[in-house]
Amino acid sequence: MWDYSEKVMDHYRNPRNVGTIEDADAVGTAGSLVCGDQLKIYLKIKDNIVTDAKFQTFGCGSAVASSSILTEMIIGKSVDEVKKITNKDIADQLDGLPPEKMHCSVMGYEALEDAFKNYEKDGYVPLEQISKQTEEKMICTCFQVTDKVIIDAIKTNNLKTVEDVTNYTKAGGACGRCKDEIQKIIDNYYNGVKPTEEKAEKMTPTQWILKVNNIIENQISPELTKDGGDIELVDIKDKDIYVKLKGMCSGCKNSTITLKTFVETTLKHALGDDINVIEVK
Repeated sequence: MWDYSEKVMDHYRNPRNVGTIEDADAVGTAGSLVCGDQLKIYLKIKDNIVTDAKFQTFGCGSAVASSSILTEMIIGKSVDEVKKITNKDIADQLDGLPPEKMHCSVMGYEALEDAFKNYEKDGYVPLEQISKQTEEKMICTCFQVTDKVIIDAIKTNNLKTVEDVTNYTKAGGACGRCKDEIQKIIDNYYNGVKPTEEKAEKMTPTQWILKVNNIIENQISPELTKDGGDIELVDIKDKDIYVKLKGMCSGCKNSTITLKTFVETTLKHALGDDINVIEVK
């Protein structure tokens, strides 16, 4: 029997914002009834602010709780803020989920991502524009999990093994025939070989800064705050990234180790091996 937090039990027993929005500005779906879990989320957006959110879900208690708390997290926030929410944020708001149930938080993240795929401030994106989006490769046919979902889960949660990926996405949890493909994705990611879907045109300086800052805010900072520390992006000069350690990290005698073995390594995995992290005192 898994141990659930009081928040998980509360949102399971008393789910918030259940239902539909008839005139929703954005609708997203994740999961599949075939695999036992499915979420549909409805968003009402005005002046770039999510003014209302409702959900329908079919699944276990963790799926209900994740969906319920997600609606509370996004109501009142700007679209830009909501787009930054990760599955880790959802699980943290629930005071944690068992590893075997982390896929429920991923489902919430995927539903949000799906909702915003065809949303603009002025409404839905034209169908012909949607068709131009990069096609994703289906890795797990049993649970309908694509390579992009797996890569996003690896990035956000620092997943290292096929078992980790299965816990977070369900991929490989049925027939198991896709486990070799999952292992290849993991190996490629940590060896710095990015799949073709990850390749992009050369970024502008602004896009580069935003990408670096997003990794620091969503992958590095949350881990440091667990130990009473934090990190701040100070400046970027080409491949040199200047950061300032804060809190407990600022006076720690192991700060250099933290910078090189965690901060720099995380940035290199995402941005390339030529990244250099420099501490600003």
